[in-house]
Amino acid sequence: MTTRAIARNGKSRTTGAPAAAEPTRRAASEGRGRSAFRRLPLASLRVFVAVAEHLSFTRAADALGVTASAASMQVQALEDYLRVPLFRRNGRQVQLTPDAEALRPKVEQALADLERAIDEARADRGSGPLRVTMLASFLAQWLLPRLRDFTAKHPAVDVQVHTSTDLVDFVKTGIHAGIRFGAGTWPRLHSEKLVGEWLVPVCTPALLERLGPVTSANDLTHYRLLHSTYEPWTAWLLDGGPEEVWPTSGAAFDDAVAIVRAAEDGQGLALARWSLVADEVEGGRLAVASPRIVASAHAYYFVCPPSHLTLDKVALFRDWLQTQAKGFPAPVAGRARQ
Repeated sequence: MTTRAIARNGKSRTTGAPAAAEPTRRAASEGRGRSAFRRLPLASLRVFVAVAEHLSFTRAADALGVTASAASMQVQALEDYLRVPLFRRNGRQVQLTPDAEALRPKVEQALADLERAIDEARADRGSGPLRVTMLASFLAQWLLPRLRDFTAKHPAVDVQVHTSTDLVDFVKTGIHAGIRFGAGTWPRLHSEKLVGEWLVPVCTPALLERLGPVTSANDLTHYRLLHSTYEPWTAWLLDGGPEEVWPTSGAAFDDAVAIVRAAEDGQGLALARWSLVADEVEGGRLAVASPRIVASAHAYYFVCPPSHLTLDKVALFRDWLQTQAKGFPAPVAGRARQ
C-alpha cells in the first residue's frame, strides 16, 4: 500500500512503494549484466579472430580444428548477437567490414588477456619440464656446449628446447621462457640482455696464414667468400668507395651453422656472428681474419612473461644464463686466439 507524507511546503509526497522498487530495479540491472556475461559468445569470438586473420573460413576452420560450416555458423551467431555484419563474402574471398576492423584488435587483446589470466591461475604451471624457445643456430653453437653445466647443477630440471625463427606465443604454446635475438623490445614480455653480438670474418688459421689478413675491400678478392643470407658481406663496412668490386663467387648458405662448418672445413672466408664462432676461435679451429669487427645493433635477450619470473625453474635458468653470459668473451681483433 502506498503511503503519503506531508512535506514542509505542505504538499504531499509518496513514500513506500517507490523506495521498495529501487532495489528491484538495481537487482534487475545486475541480473541483466550477469546474464549477458553468461551469454558472452567466447567460442564465436575465437572463430571471428581466426577468420579475420586468415580471411578464409576454410583456413580458419583448419587452424581451429573444426569444419568450415561450423566456423560459418559461429560467425553468423556472433553477427546475430552484435546485430552488425562482420564479413563481406564474395565467393571464397572474405573481407572485414568497418565494424569488424574496429572490433578485431579489442577482441584479440581481450582473448589474450583471458588466456594469460587462466595460465597464471593454473596450479600445475610450475611443475614438469622447463620449456625454452630460441634460434636453432644459438642452440647449436652457444647453448648446447654449456647446457651440460646447467644439468649438472640442477638435475631435477628437465630442459625442453623449441627452435624457431618466428615469435612464439608463450601462453598458447606452454613455453616458459626464451632467448630472442633483436633490439630487446617485445610487448608484454620481461626482457633482459644476455649477450652482445658482432660480425667477424673467419677462416681456418692455415688459410689466414696463406692468404693474409683482410684490411681492405680489395683483400677480399684473395679469398673465396662464403655468403650467408643472414650476414651478407655488404653488412661488413670496410673502408672503400663505390668503385670497389665485391666478389660474387663462392658458396651461399641460408643456414647460419652451415656457414660456420664450411669455414671450419677450409672452404673459404665467412662473415659470421661472433656468438656462433667464439668457441671455434677459442679452440683454434677458426681465426678472426681482420682487425675490423662490426658491432651488431641486435643482441640476445632472455625473455618471458613477467608472471613466469616467479617460477623456480625459470629463475634457476635465468640466473644460470646470466652467469654464462658474463663469462662470454668479446671478439679479439686481428688473428685473435691462435
